Amino acid sequence: MIDKTVPNAQEALQGIADGMTLMLGGFGLCGIPENSIQELLRLGVKNLTCISNNAGVDDFGIGRLLQTKQVRKMIASYVGENAEFERQLLSGELEVELIPQGTLAERCRAGGAGIPAFFTPAGYGTEVGEGKESREFNGKMYLLETALIADFALVKAWKGDTAGNLIYKGTARNFNPMMATAGKITVAEVEELVPAGELDPNQIHTPGIFVQRIYQGEHYEKRIEQRTVRS
Repeated sequence: MIDKTVPNAQEALQGIADGMTLMLGGFGLCGIPENSIQELLRLGVKNLTCISNNAGVDDFGIGRLLQTKQVRKMIASYVGENAEFERQLLSGELEVELIPQGTLAERCRAGGAGIPAFFTPAGYGTEVGEGKESREFNGKMYLLETALIADFALVKAWKGDTAGNLIYKGTARNFNPMMATAGKITVAEVEELVPAGELDPNQIHTPGIFVQRIYQGEHYEKRIEQRTVRS
């Protein structure tokens, strides 16, 4: 069995260059590839197109890449927690494609499944549908949406093994599984890395066939966007 482990984020992200398209897993700040994002900051790669459900917050996640002006275009669904994102959007510094959340998930899944396009009713009759092909099926109008793929998909999992099999935990099992299939090179960082054969096959969410590089991350902050507690 092929051992896909690399020692750290530096080796895992080798080959990422200016102008590439990256997918970054996570939902809000849950399940984001914190170590890989930190390495992108260190590398200083520019003009990136980032595909992610969220744009992080001002000082964490993808928000840090926005602060350093490394992102040229964001393809995302929910961006409301990031003031710097808003500033760059309104000033014309950042190109943005906003996508309904379910459509974004399906475009990633389609990319991984080799499906070039699909029809969905989401967004028909709104700005989302401007310039897109539409067709009627059974009396209802649908938009044609194209699949998304990336040069690199950067995902975060709870557990993984040396063969690249991944298990996600809780909310982190959101965009990570779809994006893991849609990268030309998929890099997985995990909280716990175990030898191949130690994971229960029935519990594996992403088979190792989709993962090219895997490493054990460290120093996870796991921030919460909006912490609400009793008074």
